[in-house]
Amino acid sequence: MKLRTRLFLSISALMTVALLGLALGLISVQQMASSQQALIHDNAFVLDQGLKLRQNLGEQLTQILDEGSDPKALADLQNQFQMLLDEGMQHESKTQALAGFSKASQDYQAFLQVMRETPVSGRSLSPDMPLGAAFNVLRGDLIDAHKQALEHITHSERLARERAVLISGLLGVVGLAVLVLGFITAHGIAKRFGQPIEALAKAADQIGQGDFDVTLPVTPALEINQLTRRFGLMAEALRKHQATNVDELLAGQQRLQAVLDSIDDGLLIIDRQGLLEHLNPVAQRQLGWDDPHLGIGLGEALKRAELDDQLRLILRGGSLDRPPEDLCLEIEEETRLLSYSLTPVCHPQGPILGAVMVLHDVTEQRAFERVRSEFVLRASHELRTPITGMQMAFGLLRERVKFPAEARENDLLETIGEEMQRLTQLINDLLNFSRYQSGLQKLELAPCAVDDLLERACSRFAPLIELKQIELQVELTAPLPRIQADPAQLDRVLDNLLDNAIRHTASAGRIRLQARRHAERVIISVEDNGEGIAYGQQGRIFEPFVQVGRKKGGAGLGLALCKEIVQLHGGRMGVYSRPGQGTQFYMALPV
Repeated sequence: MKLRTRLFLSISALMTVALLGLALGLISVQQMASSQQALIHDNAFVLDQGLKLRQNLGEQLTQILDEGSDPKALADLQNQFQMLLDEGMQHESKTQALAGFSKASQDYQAFLQVMRETPVSGRSLSPDMPLGAAFNVLRGDLIDAHKQALEHITHSERLARERAVLISGLLGVVGLAVLVLGFITAHGIAKRFGQPIEALAKAADQIGQGDFDVTLPVTPALEINQLTRRFGLMAEALRKHQATNVDELLAGQQRLQAVLDSIDDGLLIIDRQGLLEHLNPVAQRQLGWDDPHLGIGLGEALKRAELDDQLRLILRGGSLDRPPEDLCLEIEEETRLLSYSLTPVCHPQGPILGAVMVLHDVTEQRAFERVRSEFVLRASHELRTPITGMQMAFGLLRERVKFPAEARENDLLETIGEEMQRLTQLINDLLNFSRYQSGLQKLELAPCAVDDLLERACSRFAPLIELKQIELQVELTAPLPRIQADPAQLDRVLDNLLDNAIRHTASAGRIRLQARRHAERVIISVEDNGEGIAYGQQGRIFEPFVQVGRKKGGAGLGLALCKEIVQLHGGRMGVYSRPGQGTQFYMALPV
């Protein structure tokens, strides 16, 4: 028999027994209520008729004993009494009950006969007199009828109580039968189906833990057997799939290991707790480690506590504000400089699983940059002296040699003066850039109001802006906090950005100067609606000696110098440009 058929028959049997018991109880209660209603109606009629008869009989006695009574009123009372008796006898015949109205009617006729035979003057209710004896007999009949009605009511109550007890017993028996049948059915279902299902649940837990060697139950139920068989097929398929996945995972891990070991840069893999999980041979060689130092913190392994702070920031989803300083290590009595970057490793659904640290040996590069900076710095100093002498000599020459304004010689002198001025500016830019890169330039920090910086910059370029008829818009989003900065150096940055914007903005164009606060930084931007910068060239715009996209001129050190100044303040600088629609340079300075 199928499982659903067995369950259907068991539940149907329980419901049938329960419904039969309920129907029996409802029918019995209905019948008992109907009989009680009829008994109450009959007894109420008998009691009411008895009360009316006694009242009428009392009024008749008053008329009978009064010698001056009205015969017509007495006759009306007698007729009314007889009518009440007739109604009572009709009720007796319908209900087949012994209420005593027939006997009372006979005794009443006897009472009337004695009353007619007794003269008015001799009428007395004394028991010794015939009229009194007849009256007592009639009164006794009415009292007996009243007592019979009361006894009938008492008997009916007793019967109703006994019937209610019987119905309660029957309902209790039915309920007990339903309980027994339910217990037997539940026990049978639990024994036949509960144990196999529990065994399947236990097997599912073992499979969930990776144990595919499970014991599956056998039961007479066809459906459970089918489920068990399919469960076994699923477990076997999962076992094969796991074996395949493990093989593929091992192969992928070996391929990844080969790739990591073959790259030229050092690579350290860090887990989400900040502990070293893996490093390739290049990193182990760069760091001079004899053992891989796995399972310890990055800062402890490299003896740099600030690395732990940077790593925690990366694992929280943040980013470093500036490129980190190089790692300086003493390896085999040789100083090595290693640049590094920290990158989070993210799950496709978002959570950060760890981080990767890439090491690059920049010892020779930093030495070359140091030599280059020293050369540029020394060359700038050496060039400044002859240029200064040439400018002084040229100034004296201009004072002594006079040419007409329209003469060709005058144009040549102007050209010589402009080129000497450009050469002086180039030497100054080289000198300043070298000082910043070599760390010789120091900032003189002081509380600085951002709105004052922008106001001074606008006033310095007001004549040139008016000459080109450019619209200058200044937008300050309050509140703007004061920042710790070197106002002279920030003035140099703003001058460079505004000069570039003016040079690359056509007449009647627009330049917008903005300042706003974003979290713990102040964002200052200079935006023009000029020709813009190509997307492929925007990545090199801040490199020294590079001029891309826009109008050439100078040595290409202005933006590189601006970036150095902003980074020295602990900020960062960027550009956003769309070709043909304008360019926006911005710097983010810490509050």
